[in-house]
Amino acid sequence: MVLGSGVQGAQVYHSGMRLILASASPRRMDLLHEAGYVFEVEPADVDESGLAGEPPAAYVVRVAAMKARTIAARHSGELVLAADTTVVIDGEMLGKPADDADAARMLGRLSGRVHEVLTGVVLVRAGRQSSALVGTRVRFRPLTAAEIDWYVASGEPRDKAGAYGVQGLAARFIESVNGSYSNVVGLPVGAVRALLEAAGLLPHDATRANGWTEPPPFDRTGG
Repeated sequence: MVLGSGVQGAQVYHSGMRLILASASPRRMDLLHEAGYVFEVEPADVDESGLAGEPPAAYVVRVAAMKARTIAARHSGELVLAADTTVVIDGEMLGKPADDADAARMLGRLSGRVHEVLTGVVLVRAGRQSSALVGTRVRFRPLTAAEIDWYVASGEPRDKAGAYGVQGLAARFIESVNGSYSNVVGLPVGAVRALLEAAGLLPHDATRANGWTEPPPFDRTGG
């Protein structure tokens, strides 16, 4: 069990507060760790099926809340953080591809166009819930059929919303990112920090003895 530790003399960091990440995503773990947080991991197994007529923005917040509440029910009084991400184009949500053919279909949809990456982030503690919704616009350059086949064959798209990872091989497909880059990776670090700070928890490596704090450098756009 890994627990957070405070900084001597800090005015706002709460050393006894325990943070649990309700996700098995290695990308979210890496982002939260690089943002300076000490946390435990306990994935939530919930039904992520969409509701009839449910907008993508409502969907990601609802699913993130389900994940957070599921784990919070087992850990009374602890901070539980959860997130859910989807890729949206033409109003359609592109989740994780069902198979390689589905991944190729998704990449064909994204080729040469702008899409939006939406993440709902939810923090639950002692029955109280706070949330944030972050959107980032991403433009793909036009892709050839050979490029799509090559990328699908790499295996990278299989566990990723929208069938691509901006931090991986698909970086060569990206023309621009408008908004939080870390959101496209899987966790909008700026929004997460705001939620955790409001709950009284700061990164263990970002609190000075005089109580002033440094913003985490990882999220280049502050989202």
